[in-house]
Amino acid sequence: MSGAGSNFYATRLSLVVALGGFLMGFDSAVISGVVDPVRAGFGLDVDEIGWVVSCLTAGATLAMAFAGPLADRFGRRLVLFVTALLFTVSACGCAMAESFGVLVVMRILGGLGVGGALLIAPIYIAEIAPASRRGQLVSFNQLNIVLGFSAAFFSNYFLDQAGFSWRWMLGVEAVPALVYAALLLTVPHSPRWLAMRGRLDEARAVLERVNGRQAAAAALQEVRQSLADASSDRPVLSELFQRRMRRVLLIGLGLGFFQQITGINAIFYYSTTIFGMAGAARDTALGHAIWVGMVNVAFTVLAMWLIDRLGRKPLLMIGSGAMALALFANGFAFHEASYVLEPSAIANLTEALPGPLPEEGAKALQQLAGRDFDDRGAFLAAVRDSGVVPDDKLEGVAKAALHINSTLVLVSILLYIAAFAISLGPVMWAMFSEIFPQRLRGLAISVAGFFNSAVSFSVQQLFPRGLETIGPDGVFFVFGAFAALAFVFSWRFVPETKGRSLEELERQLVR
Repeated sequence: MSGAGSNFYATRLSLVVALGGFLMGFDSAVISGVVDPVRAGFGLDVDEIGWVVSCLTAGATLAMAFAGPLADRFGRRLVLFVTALLFTVSACGCAMAESFGVLVVMRILGGLGVGGALLIAPIYIAEIAPASRRGQLVSFNQLNIVLGFSAAFFSNYFLDQAGFSWRWMLGVEAVPALVYAALLLTVPHSPRWLAMRGRLDEARAVLERVNGRQAAAAALQEVRQSLADASSDRPVLSELFQRRMRRVLLIGLGLGFFQQITGINAIFYYSTTIFGMAGAARDTALGHAIWVGMVNVAFTVLAMWLIDRLGRKPLLMIGSGAMALALFANGFAFHEASYVLEPSAIANLTEALPGPLPEEGAKALQQLAGRDFDDRGAFLAAVRDSGVVPDDKLEGVAKAALHINSTLVLVSILLYIAAFAISLGPVMWAMFSEIFPQRLRGLAISVAGFFNSAVSFSVQQLFPRGLETIGPDGVFFVFGAFAALAFVFSWRFVPETKGRSLEELERQLVR
């Protein structure tokens, strides 16, 4: 096969498999547009709404514990097909949920699909991609994730503007999920998985279509040598903690930790909440979320162009440094915010709040007129102590009193998203698919992915509580500190992997 033909075949397979990333991104981001109506519709408190958001990641965390071993046993393609079915069932179930419990269960089911797709799609792509294009092709998965995020933000905005309920926002995902399931039937098994199962002729046929005949023979020989050097046929968890694996495990767990502890999924999933806390109305907040999605897509495309040119390590250092600056700027904007109820604002609260404010409430609020609060929590406590403003109207009162540099909030969020999109977003998954040895790759990525997802779940679950206790400024300052540590970690511990075969990296990193 010609070089152009083989390149097209590898690209086509990567694009099909990476559609799992699109579904993962859509399923993750769609919740940002339904937090407020679900909270109101089911009467949820702050911890329950945290569960509605984070339970998807709980399911993903569970899936990552066994998706890798299942992919080693039954094949990458079969596991991805099951994830497509899980996405479909979850979307339909969420759309029809009549209670908090059913919604959580259906979201967890979707989370199982998220975990499987997030883990296995980059493994498959890395195992079929030529070394010279591996970073770019693996990044297709991250590109599809951010396209899914952006599509969810657009979908939420236009469905909201058209008057559709939150159920349509959650249910529309069933359509691309069914398309994904159908397309997966057209892709072959991973050649390296075929070689692991002793199906060498099939592995050679796939490699020839991807690399051409001469390169395929050399690639297959490297794979066979790597498998022959393995100490046993069946990988076991204890092997990951042997001394020879110490370096790659540190890199994998470190990248998995910093990708999530810097707050990316909390910001994505609660984006409309954050913009609302900065004074934006619901339609404006949904519009800002569209900008978040568009910036995410644009800079992920830039990362795909740079990852095999500039390299993994420089992108990590540039991105994590910019993330720290953006997060500190956002924290500063919220720290400098003040809450002052002007007499005119109190007079207009009946119109500004969702639903009528009792007349005695306006009179009680007159006592707070002109007082300058520099802390959101203290202001809300004072309003709550008036005893006449219902809890579901506190956010409306806070918006009426808020004085904040909302432009700085928007710009810093967009800068943070751009920096993440060229660094920890795509680079972590590319390196997960590269640094672990062939025989342990499925198991190792399951462990690293499980840890990454567990950190993500913790951040999402605690984020609403953090907003109430230490405030948005404190939360963003904490995220910024971790981003600064991510810069140090990338500089000190992460190696450059661009342009090297998987087997060459195994010889270098695993001693």
